[in-house]
Amino acid sequence: MSAEATNPATPGPITPGAQRRRGRPRIDLRRLGRAALLGPAGRDRLPDAIGHVAEAHRAHFADADLEPLRRAYVLAESSHRGQMRKSGEPYITHPLAVTLILAELGAETTTLTASLLHDTVEDTEVTLDQVSSEFGTEVAYLVDGVTKLEKVDYGAAAEPETFRKMLVATGNDVRVMSIKLADRLHNMRTLGVMRQEKQERIAKVTRDVLIPLAERLGVQALKTELEDLVFAILRPEEHGRTQALIAADTARPENPLADIADEVRGVLREAGLSAEVLIRPRHAVSVHRVLRKRGELRGADFGRLLVLVSEDADCYGVLGELHTCFTPVVSEFKDFIAVPKFNLYQSLHTAVARADGEVAEVLIRTHQMHKVAEAGVVALGNPYAPSAEEHLDTEGERSDPTRPGWLSRLLDWQQSAPDTDTFWSTLREDLAQDREITVFRPDGGTIGLPAGASCVDAAYAQYGEDAHAVIGARVNGRLATLSTVLKDGDTVQPLMDRMEGAAASEPSRDWLDHARTPAARIAIRRWLAAHPEGPSAPESAPRAPYSGPSARPSAANVVVDQPGAAVRLAGCCTPVPPDKVTAFAVRGGAVTVHRVECPAVARMTGAGRPEVGVRWADAETAEYRVTLIAESFSRPHLLADLTEAIALEGVAIVSATVEPPVQGRVRHTYTLQLPGSAHLQGLMRAMRNVPGVYDVGRAQHAAAGAL
Repeated sequence: MSAEATNPATPGPITPGAQRRRGRPRIDLRRLGRAALLGPAGRDRLPDAIGHVAEAHRAHFADADLEPLRRAYVLAESSHRGQMRKSGEPYITHPLAVTLILAELGAETTTLTASLLHDTVEDTEVTLDQVSSEFGTEVAYLVDGVTKLEKVDYGAAAEPETFRKMLVATGNDVRVMSIKLADRLHNMRTLGVMRQEKQERIAKVTRDVLIPLAERLGVQALKTELEDLVFAILRPEEHGRTQALIAADTARPENPLADIADEVRGVLREAGLSAEVLIRPRHAVSVHRVLRKRGELRGADFGRLLVLVSEDADCYGVLGELHTCFTPVVSEFKDFIAVPKFNLYQSLHTAVARADGEVAEVLIRTHQMHKVAEAGVVALGNPYAPSAEEHLDTEGERSDPTRPGWLSRLLDWQQSAPDTDTFWSTLREDLAQDREITVFRPDGGTIGLPAGASCVDAAYAQYGEDAHAVIGARVNGRLATLSTVLKDGDTVQPLMDRMEGAAASEPSRDWLDHARTPAARIAIRRWLAAHPEGPSAPESAPRAPYSGPSARPSAANVVVDQPGAAVRLAGCCTPVPPDKVTAFAVRGGAVTVHRVECPAVARMTGAGRPEVGVRWADAETAEYRVTLIAESFSRPHLLADLTEAIALEGVAIVSATVEPPVQGRVRHTYTLQLPGSAHLQGLMRAMRNVPGVYDVGRAQHAAAGAL
C-alpha cells in the first residue's frame, strides 16, 4: 500500500499551537471510515463520507460542481474496498483525508478529483486509461504524476526516481506536488504504528525533500505542520521540552501579546484604518528557533500579531501608525510586498516595543496575501485555465506562479544527472539552499540563483556547458574573479574565451569550490570525468581576462607515433621547444603532450599508462601556448609595464592573473601565445628587465585527475 497509518485514537504528534492555528477540530477518521463502509450513496446524492470535503470546497468555490467529486469518490471507494491501512481503518479514509486537506487550502475541483483517485492506479485494478476516459486527461495527468514507481522494477532507486518523475510532472503542472505534499502530511500525521526506524527514514526524507518543496511552493500551512511532525520524530526530547514551554505559556493568566493586540486595535481605530488584528501562535519548531536564537523566551515570543487589511496601500498605512505609536525595532523590518519572496509570499514584517520593553513581531498583509501565504500555489486555483492568462509573460512563457525559476533550474540539471545517486544527493543539496537571489545580465535579462552563488554559477546558468570556456567576469562593470560571490541585484557578465581549438580555456577542478548550483557542479564534474588528464588551463587562482589580441593555438607541428590522432599541449606544464616531451593517449582518441618533468607524467606512468612517442617539428615557426610566472616587488603601474613588455615582443596574452601582494611581493601569472619557440627566451629576458621584477619562470601546474 502506498499510504500507511496508525489508529486515530493514538495519532502521531501534533502541537496544540498548530491545532489552535487551524482553528478547527481534527476530522474523526473513525466516522469517515464508518461512512465509507456503508458504500456510496444513491446515484445522484452526495455520499456522506465526502460531506466535509464538499463543505470545505464550497467555502472557497460557492458554485463548484460537485458531480466530479461524487463520481471520483464512488470509483475510489469501490476500487479500494477491502483494503485496510495498518491502523485497521478502511483504506479510503486516506484519500478522503488528503482531499480534505487540499479542499481546506482552497484547491479547485480538478485537484480534489485527482486527490480522491491518487492511489487507485498504484494500488488497485483501475488503469490510467480508465481515469482518463472517465475524468479527462487533466485528472489522469495529476494521478499519474503522483503514482509511485514499482520497487520490483527499480529496487532501491524506486523512491529517488519516483521523486524525479513527480518533479518533472510538476514542471508541467504544479498541482502534482500539491497532492503529494498533502499525501505526505496525512501519512506523517498517522505514522505512529510504524516501527521507529521506518518513522525516522520517512521523517528524514520529509525534512530533506518535502518540507523544502513546500517552502518553495509557498504552502506554509503544510510546511509548518510537517516541520513539527518531523521535529517530534527526529528530536523527541527537544520537541518535548518545547511543547512543555508552549503549554506553560498557554496556562499563564496574563498574555502580553493579547495586551499589545488590544493596543494595536485601538491605534488603528483612532487612525480610521479598518483592520483585523489576530494573535498567531508560533508552532513548535518556530518556538524552538526563537529559543536557540535568544537563549530565553519572553511572553510575546510565543506568537506574532497578524494584521489583515483590504488593500495594499493599507498595509503601509498600518505600518506608519505602528511605527509612530510604538518604538520600531528597525533591524526587524522587511518589505516582502514591494519585493515578494520567490515562493509568492508577500507581507510586511516589523517588530514594535512598548514602554515596558515588551517586543511584539507584527505581520501586515491583505486578506488575499494571507491566503497565498498559507496555501501558496494551491491558492492559484487552476493556473493553466484560460482565465489565468495574466500569468503569461510577453514571450508566452509561464511566469513564477506556475513555473518558478528554482523549478526550471532543477528540471534542467536533473537531465544531466542520469544516475540515481547523483540525482538524489544533488536534489537534497539544492533544496537545502533556502534563499534565492536575482542577478541581472547586461542585456536586461535576469538570472535566479541560490544565495552564495558565484560567477561560475552565473556562467553555467546563462551558457550551459559552453561556460566551460569562461575565463572571468564583470560584476557591476568591474573585472571579477570566477570565485566572486554574487549579491542580490548585481549585474554580471561572464567573459568567455572565444578562441577555437583544443587548447581553449577549460574547467578547473578548483571551480567546484566556488560552484553552488547543481547545474554548474554537474557540468564541471562531467567534463573532468571525460578529461582525466586534467584541464589545459592553469589551476591557480581564477583568471582575470585580458582583452588584448590573441592567436589561435596550434599543436600541428608536433609529430606523434599515432597517425591521425588529435594532438594537444598539456596546460599543466605548457611544453614548448626545446623541452623534452612525452605523450599519452586520452579518451576520444586524442594525444596529450607533457614535459617529461611534469608531475602528471610520473603519476600516469606509475599507473601503467603507456607512453606515446613524440618529437618537435618546425619548432622555429609553430605557434605555442606557454604559462609564465613573474615574481616582483609591488609597485604602481607594474602590471601595465609588464603588459607593454610582452606586447613589444609580439606575443599575445591569453589570460592574466595577479595575486594579492604578500609582504610587498606580488606574483603575476600569464598564459601567452608565442608565434614561435625562438621567442621564449627573449620574452623572458624582456619581462625580467621590467623594474621591480626579480624572477620569471615557467609555470608547473598540478594536473587534476591525471590518473
